[in-house]
Amino acid sequence: MAGIIMIVVMVGMIFFMQRQQKKQATERQNQLNAVKKGDEVVTIGGLYATVDEVDLDAKKIVLDADGIYLTFELSAIKSVVAKASAVETSESSEKAVEEVTETEALAVESTTEETESAIEEN
Repeated sequence: MAGIIMIVVMVGMIFFMQRQQKKQATERQNQLNAVKKGDEVVTIGGLYATVDEVDLDAKKIVLDADGIYLTFELSAIKSVVAKASAVETSESSEKAVEEVTETEALAVESTTEETESAIEEN
């Protein structure tokens, strides 16, 4: 009786382990299929780069690492660090901050000129 219980427990553990591995493999494949131009990725070798081109049919990806273009198999991607939309959003917010800073600088400059002209009049 104890032997049957052990066998059932072992079969159950094997079933759950296989199920978990299959779920992780499916999740990874979905992540690789969702990679698009502009995403920041890390390869299995530790290279941080930006995706320049993706060919899902040939399972190849071209990465831009500071102006150097490298071709890898799609399975060489370890993880996606940042999606393209997040990168574009941060760049646009940086531009907005620069515009606000320029506007504030112009306002301070015009206020300074007005103050100087008022002092000269007195």
